[in-house]
Amino acid sequence: MWNRSFLILHGVENRRPAEHWQYDLAQRLRDRGEQVFYPQLPDPDRPVLDAWHEAIETELGMMRGERVVVCHSLACAAWFHVSAGRDGSPAADHVLLVSPPGPATFSWDVIAGFTPASLDLGRLKLSVMTPRLVCSDNDPYCPEDAAEVYGRPLGCDVDVLAGAGHVAVLDGYGPWPSVFDWCLDPAKRLTVNQ
Repeated sequence: MWNRSFLILHGVENRRPAEHWQYDLAQRLRDRGEQVFYPQLPDPDRPVLDAWHEAIETELGMMRGERVVVCHSLACAAWFHVSAGRDGSPAADHVLLVSPPGPATFSWDVIAGFTPASLDLGRLKLSVMTPRLVCSDNDPYCPEDAAEVYGRPLGCDVDVLAGAGHVAVLDGYGPWPSVFDWCLDPAKRLTVNQ
């Protein structure tokens, strides 16, 4: 019987490469005997919000025990929409949001349908416990400052990583021990991968 399960959700154009910190995280958690869901979301190059929403709900339906969700990039916006569709009943116990795209990024037609502009972020209940937002001070996909745009209205605990870009493979985020530590203890703060 599982007493906790993890759901790892990727961003646009991500086909879960082995070099990515999410892939490494899934493997490390599985090596510990944890129940891990790391789905390939539909059409990652041309995502559709309804299809991602349905896929995420399907994964949530298989989870047991304490639910821990780890989102990167566009998956953060998808999680906002999943949460908005639940009328205040959170789908997870703990949520980690890493590098959500900023408002200007949604002008890209490929992800425009995921924009959270119509959502009242202050009313969203992302998780039972306070969600954690991890963002960089130089993310090219969120020049507007994710801590202000998302962290404040969502009531997140925020960790700002200096010089971490989009917290992706090209930014040096293959194995990321800090995110693994957070998964085992959501009170942990996340730090720059060195």
